[in-house]
Amino acid sequence: ELEVLMSKEMTSERLQRVKDIFVFSCFTGLAYTDVRGLKKSEVVMGNDGRLWIDTRRDKTKVAVYVPLLDIPRAILEKYADPTSHDRLLSIPANQKVNDYLKEIAAICGIDKNLTFHIARHTFATTITLSQGMAIETISKLLGHKNIRTTQIYATITHSKLDGDMERLSKRLDTLYRDTDLEKVRERL
Repeated sequence: ELEVLMSKEMTSERLQRVKDIFVFSCFTGLAYTDVRGLKKSEVVMGNDGRLWIDTRRDKTKVAVYVPLLDIPRAILEKYADPTSHDRLLSIPANQKVNDYLKEIAAICGIDKNLTFHIARHTFATTITLSQGMAIETISKLLGHKNIRTTQIYATITHSKLDGDMERLSKRLDTLYRDTDLEKVRERL
């Protein structure tokens, strides 16, 4: 669904902007209020030479340090407003955004109640967890005070389970490669 959404060009500028900012949140995990308040000064150069978002969650005041991956960086560049003092993205009110997201979902053939919070969920599940990122890291990226809050997002999918077990199997095979399986079977 994320790929469908990303590849679909909207016919109106308002829907395109909302779609792009929703995608931005899918790749940063920022909540609506955090995206709306994001400042130019909060995009910083990290020790690794990459751009990072260094901000605080509006809701919890917890520090958030999120890498600015290629897709969200391109969205920031697309909507950069040189006339704005420090604000990065201009976005309508949350209720309006959610109304527009319903339109966007219908255009894309997505049969879900698409709200801005779904972007945060997508970041937690599709972008990070299903790609093998540790739940502790995801919790930090989302700015949660308590890891139990993050675990709400951590619905384990069969593909995630399969991938984790495959990685474990390869590690164990490497670790015990020189073990004589016949001797192990005899001892059992």
